[in-house]
Order: sequence, then structure tokens, then C-alpha cells
Amino acid sequence: MKYVVLLGDGMADEPIAALNGKTPLEHAHTPAMDSLARDGEIGLAQTIPPGFPPGSDVANLSVFGYDPRICYSGRSPLEAASMGVALGPADVAFRLNLVTLGEGPCGEIMEDFSAGHITTEEARQLLLFLQENLGSREFEFFPGVSYRHLLVWRAGRDDLQFTPPHDISGQPIGAFLPSGDGAPVLMDLAAKARRLLAGHPVNQARLAAGKKPANAIWLWGHGRAPQMEPITARYGLSGAVISAVDLIKGIGIYAGLDVINVPGATGYLDTNYLGKAEYALEALRSRDYIYVHVEAPDEASHGGLLPEKIQAIEDFDRLVVGTMVEGLRKLGPFRVLVLPDHPTPLSKRTHTSDAVPYILYGSDGEFSNPIPADGYHERAAVASGRYLPEGHRLMERLVHGPA
Repeated sequence: MKYVVLLGDGMADEPIAALNGKTPLEHAHTPAMDSLARDGEIGLAQTIPPGFPPGSDVANLSVFGYDPRICYSGRSPLEAASMGVALGPADVAFRLNLVTLGEGPCGEIMEDFSAGHITTEEARQLLLFLQENLGSREFEFFPGVSYRHLLVWRAGRDDLQFTPPHDISGQPIGAFLPSGDGAPVLMDLAAKARRLLAGHPVNQARLAAGKKPANAIWLWGHGRAPQMEPITARYGLSGAVISAVDLIKGIGIYAGLDVINVPGATGYLDTNYLGKAEYALEALRSRDYIYVHVEAPDEASHGGLLPEKIQAIEDFDRLVVGTMVEGLRKLGPFRVLVLPDHPTPLSKRTHTSDAVPYILYGSDGEFSNPIPADGYHERAAVASGRYLPEGHRLMERLVHGPA
């Protein structure tokens, strides 16, 4: 038996007037997912436990089968694992976004949480420059992908509060600066970084080309290394994870999975959808389990881009889900879980904690709907009457089958 998770980050949404009251998932042409929903099980799952922030870290931990209430310690330790950065028990990791701050009528605003989706090579130059000028035995800067990077505070403090930059797009930043024990130290570090970034040749070149400069750093998602039982030990499965996002790769590493890097996988709208599916099918020839993550719908939502979100959902359906199901039928019996990690409504341009629609499909017909589904979308999931209050139980159902 092969076990597959296909996750379209942020696919779930809210009804939109421009779509005649449909959501992007309901409006999009998704024959592959619709077929699975009709022939399998559709329902709603709560991937964000009450009281937890609706981040991809918490939500994907749930989908991987981990109860965030037990093992969640922050986003950045997971990203650190993906980047090969070892954390001691007293070390604190922080997500470091390269951002564009601009001037607004009420002070500085978060003009762009991704610095215009700065390229990985440009960003690498900036992070190495910051490490050279601000790095020390206490603080270390590590370059990642595009705007997503890492800061480690050795023997640091973690009683801190932050706001993700994508939650405050276009808003004044004054009310969202770090607070708590150690916040003044981090704000001083950020102020020094801003002065250094302003004159860097990369930013000067971006300005000259009419692009947004990476003129500031923004810290968030902090935490210490978590304690997690590998999936390989819990279920006796060999497996791998495919994603362009360090966070997802990091969860996979803690889960005991191999990380498979796919050429052209960008974590954005231009990602290599088909390549992810093809590499996943090849991985399943020698493994039992694969987790395929696609970031594109979430990125479109954060940008408020309706046509792009619909296109990302349709590409996910055709190139990932469709390709995977066709290939899996040639490998033997299989089960598939399809879902988003959390909703990312276009109207809000950030994540919410609402339950997400999921599909569980088994090639042997072990999953079914008590009420026939007309396709895969939020309305059909609600109409099913099936609700799973603990999203991390989906992994158990994928492996063990219906209760």
C-alpha cells in the first residue's frame, strides 16, 4: 500500500461576489479532485487547535499527524532543520524575512513582506553581508530561499511576541514591533541591519531597475528545537517530503523522512508542479509514503490575486493530483489525502483558523460519502456533515483506514 498526502497551501477561501458567491476552490475547474471527492470521503478537518495561531507551521504539523498542542515550539526551528542548522537546547531560531518598508500617512508601513519576491541569489548576498557585519557568537544569519531566511540567537530568549509580516501588508508597523524579554536587543539588531541594507549594491540595483528594495529585516516565528517521534517509527513507513518551503522540509526531517528537491520548485506561482508529481511517483517506487506540498495558492492569496489563485488551484489539480492518481494506479493499492493546510481568504490576505475541506480516497473503495458529493470544495465538505475536530487524526485514518 502507498500512502500519499497532496497539499495545496491556502486553497480554502470564502465566498466571493465576483465569483457569484462561490469560493475559488468551488469556481476552479478541478476534475481530478472532484472525482476523488465523489468516489472517496469528503469532510472538514480542524488543523489549527483552539488558541493556536493559524500558521502553516501549526497546520502542517497537524497534517503530518502531530498534535501541535504537544510538540509545537515555533516555526523557525523547523526551518532550521531543513537548512542543516543545528540548534542547541538553549538556542532560539527566528524566521527572518527580507521586507520592503515604505512611508505611509501614519508612519512606516509594511509595503511588501517579500521584498518584491527578491531572488534567492540577491538575498543570499544580503544575508552573507549581514553575517559579515553583524554576525557574532551570539547571533548568526543564514541565507535561505527568496525572502525567507534564518536568524539564530545562541542561548537566546524566547519569551517574545511577534507579528508575521504577511499579516500586516500595507499597514503601519508601529503597533506590530517585537515585544517581550529581549525585544530591545532584537530591535537594535534590526535597526543596524536596516542601515547596512540601504546602501548595498543589490538594493541600489533593484531600485535602479524599478524593483522593491530589501531595505529591512523582519523577525517572527521563533522557537527552540521540538521533540517529535518520527513517522518511520510510529507507523513503520519509509517516506519522503517534497516542497520548496524550508518549513515543510524541516517538519519532514523531524518526521524521519527524506527530503527530495525538485528542479524548478520555487514556492511561488511559477513552481514546477509536474516535476513535483513525477519525482513523487519515482520516490514511491522504493518508499511507502510521500508528502507533496505546493505553496502557490497561498502566495496568490497573500497578494490578493484572484485569477492567479484560481490558476494555481487548477494547476495543482491537473499537474499534481491528476498526474499522481494516474501514476499511482500503476503502482498498486494506494490511499490519498488531499487538502489545504489552512484557509487563506483573498479578502483578508492572511491565514484563518477555520476548518479545511479534505478528501480521503482509497483505491480499494474503503472510503465513501454518506451524502453524494458534487465535487471538492468547501460547500460540499460542509454538506457532508463530517467534521474532524483534531486534524492530526487524518494521518491515522490515512494509514489505518476508516474507523
